Amino acid sequence: MGQLSPETIAIVKSTAPALQQHGVAITTRMYERLFVDPEMKALFDQAAQDSGEQPKRLAGAILAFSRNVDNLDAMQGAVERICARHVETRIKPEHYPIVAEALLPAIKDVLGEAVDERTLQAWGEAYWMLADAMIAREQQLYRQA
Repeated sequence: MGQLSPETIAIVKSTAPALQQHGVAITTRMYERLFVDPEMKALFDQAAQDSGEQPKRLAGAILAFSRNVDNLDAMQGAVERICARHVETRIKPEHYPIVAEALLPAIKDVLGEAVDERTLQAWGEAYWMLADAMIAREQQLYRQA
């Protein structure tokens, strides 16, 4: 797994309070951006979207990640569950950039002036560190399946 700089770790951790307060608004906005693409929308359980369950779950995962960005072992169980779910729903490596392009602007959309370029850059680095690890794990799971 790639290493994040101490500065990037500090920035991501510093966003935890804002994520706690606005996480569901951010993930709801992210899904709005994502679902402009019908192919992406088709990959998701619409009932979990409509109930608000999925945006809530993702917001919780992002918050946990922001707090544990320097200790991913603490999130191993959660990451393993997410990877297994991704394999069940046929998520592929090429979906990760599309999610990044929905998530990072959604953070900016919701937090506005409270988020500067460096914060978004730090989140981009953190996202790709985790995404690369998840893609590798999912590829193992696909091979085993």
